[in-house]
Amino acid sequence: MKLAECEVIVTAPPAPGWGGRYWILVKVTTACGIVGWGECYAASVGPDAMGAVIGDVFGRYFEGENPENVERLFRRVYSSGFTQRPDLTVMGAFSGLEIACWDILGKARERPVWALIGGRMWDRVRLYTYLYPLEHHEIAAFWTSPEMAAESARAVVDQGYTAVKFDPAGPYTMRGGHQPAMSDISMSVAFCKAIREAVGDKADLLFGTHGQFTTAGAIRLGQALEPYLPLWYEEPIPPDTIDAFERVADAVRIPVATGERMTTKAEFAAALKAGVAILQPALGRSGGIWETKKIAALAEVYNAQMAPHLYAGPVEWAANLHLATATPNLLIAETIDTPFHRALIKDSIEVDRGFTALGDAPGLGIEVDEALARAHPFDGDGLHLQMQDAPCDYVNGNSFEGGAPPKT
Repeated sequence: MKLAECEVIVTAPPAPGWGGRYWILVKVTTACGIVGWGECYAASVGPDAMGAVIGDVFGRYFEGENPENVERLFRRVYSSGFTQRPDLTVMGAFSGLEIACWDILGKARERPVWALIGGRMWDRVRLYTYLYPLEHHEIAAFWTSPEMAAESARAVVDQGYTAVKFDPAGPYTMRGGHQPAMSDISMSVAFCKAIREAVGDKADLLFGTHGQFTTAGAIRLGQALEPYLPLWYEEPIPPDTIDAFERVADAVRIPVATGERMTTKAEFAAALKAGVAILQPALGRSGGIWETKKIAALAEVYNAQMAPHLYAGPVEWAANLHLATATPNLLIAETIDTPFHRALIKDSIEVDRGFTALGDAPGLGIEVDEALARAHPFDGDGLHLQMQDAPCDYVNGNSFEGGAPPKT
């Protein structure tokens, strides 16, 4: 087999846009006509620029190569430009293309990807969901309402989910780490209290942040949340302050999790050394399936667990689930269960009472609705996700609207 063609399709989920403003899908075709699908979780440049990066990486390293040679492909891209170090944008391009290679290999061998990377470890993969507004909720009010969050949590637990994630401690500001406002700490405690009372011991609480606090600020907030026994404290400090994770992990009695904005084993190994207990790679950014399998092996050595992250489309979700199925130190995997997510892969993966079980369908086991993807092009000028410019408001409090809502 030889890789012959690559096409980038940027599709925008309809409002309210759960999963980001757009998803970057890659369609890779071999000379013998086998099609593989991947997804790039890369948000630091716009989709047009990212499409050019993907095309360059494919033409420079993938075109004409055997898709079996994922190790050689990784080393070529990782070392591109005489760098030999993690590069968020280039490795994001590589990750989506690498996922497509595994889809091709599985289809060529008529075996699922999980069977090619170690075999089935889990018959069912445990899933969690972010808390989203219910139909009768006012979306703008939802993000600062512990009562609405508790109602949403009860609803998803009734669907069978055993873990729910929420992140009321905004803002996510480009100004770097900040001390949380006391009102943000109070709001976070109120969310934990209301959700814990709503779900009891039927579900874990997953407290999300997005790297917005100083080390001292993260410790203040984390210690206030301890009575509610969250399963994790997600990305409490910026991802470029790796050593400081150790101070947070030592001071807060909640397992520290991180990884959404990290790439390759080099960055994840440093996080493990700093005491991170739960790794959250997004496979469309972390280096693809094989590199993330190595990250999982590193985590085993540290007695840490894997919780693949998803704030993207269903192609990356499928890759996450194949890795999860074959990973012994899996904790849980994120899911976004919207009609558009389901339709884009023609309902080829089913969520059943908060779990999913991958079958023997070849490759990623999904059927991408290419016409639907093309029918929803992105016409905005924002990035997939963006930090805000405004600083933390210590007078009036803060409200961060979840996700990245598209134009309506």
